Amino acid sequence: MKAVAVFPGKKDTIHLADLPEPNVEDVPGGRGVLVEVLRVGVDGTDKEINAAEYGAAPEGYDVLVTGHESFGRVLEVGPNVRDIAPGDYVVATVRRPGGSIYDRIGTYDMTTDDTYYERGINLRHGYLTERYVDDPEYIVKVPDALEDVGVLLEPTSVVEKGIEQAYEIQRRLKVWRPARAAVVGAGTLGLLATLALRLRGLEVTTLARTAPPTLNSDLVEAVGARYLSTRETPLLEAAGEHGPFDIIFEATGVSGVVFESMEALGKNGVLVLTGISGGDRTVEVPGDRIMLGFVLGNKVAVGSVNANRAYFERGVSDMALAEAQYPGWLGRLLTHRVRGLGNYEEMIRLLTEEKSAIKVFVEVNGQH
Repeated sequence: MKAVAVFPGKKDTIHLADLPEPNVEDVPGGRGVLVEVLRVGVDGTDKEINAAEYGAAPEGYDVLVTGHESFGRVLEVGPNVRDIAPGDYVVATVRRPGGSIYDRIGTYDMTTDDTYYERGINLRHGYLTERYVDDPEYIVKVPDALEDVGVLLEPTSVVEKGIEQAYEIQRRLKVWRPARAAVVGAGTLGLLATLALRLRGLEVTTLARTAPPTLNSDLVEAVGARYLSTRETPLLEAAGEHGPFDIIFEATGVSGVVFESMEALGKNGVLVLTGISGGDRTVEVPGDRIMLGFVLGNKVAVGSVNANRAYFERGVSDMALAEAQYPGWLGRLLTHRVRGLGNYEEMIRLLTEEKSAIKVFVEVNGQH
């Protein structure tokens, strides 16, 4: 069976590998679910793994199959599988349990273990392959109506978690009713966050560097949000004109932007951090002013990584609502298609060079 893999720790080693065929019997207890992979979304994580910035192979392998954003169709299930049947469309979650108490209660995304297990990222093979098998605990059904956009569920789950965590934290305020939000970054996560916040009825201002008009700015405005270029309107200025922001969803991974967001956040506000910076950049910030604002304003900053099954299921609901309320909007995010696993070099090229790409995805098993 063909799969796109890297030799972890060795730069630019992405290649087409041969792996053993999976079987429903690979999962004990008659709980195997064999899935034909239809599409896989790829992002900066896959590019960074190929650049040897992180990633580790599963035990017994010297390669790691990449790709963590899956969409497929069930081929076969074991005798003890319920509620999933051949022909169902499904998405598999990414994180797998470790040994912490958080792992034991199903919140693998909150693990305190130093070693973590993520399909396509660390110590578990990913989905850029023809087929995979897994336990139904990690398989989420996708309705037929979302067939064309189901590959967006994994990034949607990340957004769902970040926003849900903001609401969960602010239960402390008893009557918190957020009205205005800012989203910093207009890539895949930023656009999906804009959508999710609009579906919750918030007034949303989305900021990115590029001046409009672009496809990204068009997508922001299509859901009734406001798009601003930070080259023309810096975040702090936008907060003065369109705030106060009750939620700021940060999706750039740029540390300087994070501290600017801290300063721009309104009183009783929540800053959700989802971007990751792998560098060692040092920035100068007005630390005293930020600290004073956080203490006197009862502000919160929360980091959010990955998502557990519950957030995938909430993502299905929001994606279905989006298809009804903004028909065709999700499909417009799928900007760059790569046909077949064998075109992995084109996949990496698009991730590296194509600045206009919102979501690059690989069509694995035929045109879908």
